[in-house]
Amino acid sequence: MSADDSSTGDDASGSLFGDPAHARAGAYEVLARKYRPRRFEDLIGQEAMVRTLSNAFETGRIAHGFMLTGVRGVGKTTTARLLARALNFEPKDGPKGRKAKAGAPGGPSIHLDPPGMHCDAIMRGQHPDVLELDAASRTGVADMRDLLDSSRYGPVSARYKVYIIDEVHMLSTASFNALLKTLEEPPPHLKFIFATTEIRKVPVTVLSRCQRFDLKRLDTPLLAQHLSNISKAEKAKVSEEALALVARAAEGSVRDALSLLDQAIVQTQDGEVSGAAVRDMLGLGDRTRLYDVFEKAITSDARGALAELKDQVAGGADPAAVLKDLMDIAADVSVAQATGEGWAIAGPADWATRTRALAQRLTPAQAARTWQILLSGYGDLQVSPDPATALNMVVLRLVAASGLPSPEEAARMIAEGAAPPGKADAPLEASPSVPGGIGSFADIVSALTVAREVALQVDTERFIRFASVSAGHLSYALAPGAPAGLAGRLKIFLDNQTGLDWQISESETDAESLRERERREKTERIAAASEHPLIAATLKAIPGAVILDVTDEPAPIENPPAADNVFQLRTRRSS
Repeated sequence: MSADDSSTGDDASGSLFGDPAHARAGAYEVLARKYRPRRFEDLIGQEAMVRTLSNAFETGRIAHGFMLTGVRGVGKTTTARLLARALNFEPKDGPKGRKAKAGAPGGPSIHLDPPGMHCDAIMRGQHPDVLELDAASRTGVADMRDLLDSSRYGPVSARYKVYIIDEVHMLSTASFNALLKTLEEPPPHLKFIFATTEIRKVPVTVLSRCQRFDLKRLDTPLLAQHLSNISKAEKAKVSEEALALVARAAEGSVRDALSLLDQAIVQTQDGEVSGAAVRDMLGLGDRTRLYDVFEKAITSDARGALAELKDQVAGGADPAAVLKDLMDIAADVSVAQATGEGWAIAGPADWATRTRALAQRLTPAQAARTWQILLSGYGDLQVSPDPATALNMVVLRLVAASGLPSPEEAARMIAEGAAPPGKADAPLEASPSVPGGIGSFADIVSALTVAREVALQVDTERFIRFASVSAGHLSYALAPGAPAGLAGRLKIFLDNQTGLDWQISESETDAESLRERERREKTERIAAASEHPLIAATLKAIPGAVILDVTDEPAPIENPPAADNVFQLRTRRSS
């Protein structure tokens, strides 16, 4: 999936990667550079892009501008260099093809094996007609004008003059504007190749003038297999678990994976690089023992789960990394439930076996509830002054949730009007913290009050216009000025509070938020009071007086008026 990778076999001697000519004599070349692809065939995980470019070069429909985007380490710069080679490809022993048309014999070619006469210089970044620029260090409009002025002159020796601009989103607005005209109608000898990790920051006027290719992250199983191939080529013994841990830690970035593999290989002088060595290097928990933590938590074994966590953290595991691994396990369980027999995991067979066992033990809704609890806890851990304690509390939430009915069972009890186990003699409204206890707007506000979720309660009362509430379903509209993510915050609270997977949807409604209703009712009370003859006469007799509020409780006064004159007024006289 990355262009900073190459697929290699057991014998790399005939490969185009790791050519000793490209490394200084006697100097070690890091894996991320040594195994950088030198042919389009070596790009793994980018089949769609390679297929499109192959068809374009075969038919001669080659664009004048290319936009390569993707996360770090997926091969944007390498792909740009391969494109520059393909545009200027000329066989070393064939006729010069500088004047040949694209697609014609001797013209641009995506088949780069054996390398052409310009290939080596381009891959080393030393060809005079292929200029690589870092937009992060040359953002000004003056730099862009100099670049465009030089673009009017033809190439020195190659077929095309190629400008490769990395991190193009860093260019200033003026630089982008200066580029537009030349990018739309470039000279015949000029090609642009842009690379960026922030595609949304590139103006649409630039994007519309380029062919865009999104380089994808490498899937963990494919990345682990690629690392295995490279380990064999390096004659390094790395265990399957260690490779899986490195692949997961790289998060789809091949360059990150190769850098971590480089570091892992030197963990042991002799013998195999073990999973324990990689866990120690990355600050990870023991994956096998984390399965134990997960299993103990969902079976209400709080003491056993906390003991395992204590050992993991005492052994050097980072609490955030441990919680992230628990989230991965929960996600794998849900995916295994959804995909059935077709599910596979990168790592030892024991991981897959235990994941399938967990998938059979939990219902889909329980697995989803487990994920929500861990996800919410991950946010808490990021702001906690003591991450280890926060990790313990998150696992204790899982333990508490394991004692609740499954969301499916709770929904059935709601439908049948039954109370949760142990609460048969209590009305459903008695406890908003148990499944089935939230069935109205007032129940939601009450639950927020009991849980002391002050900020969420205030936002809910001010901005949520309730339409309807039923078992696990909430329909609402937002009042103007509602903060972003309010509905999501409320869903997380309701999920954790009830154990249900709440379906929250926005809809048209004439309902008011609680605060809107309070303001309207107050206005109506004041308007009604002001029309009373006694009150109207009082307001007229006291210039500048206004009614601040009206309540139904009569004030204790001497000689009370007739019953229809009883109001408690708070007034203010304007100065």
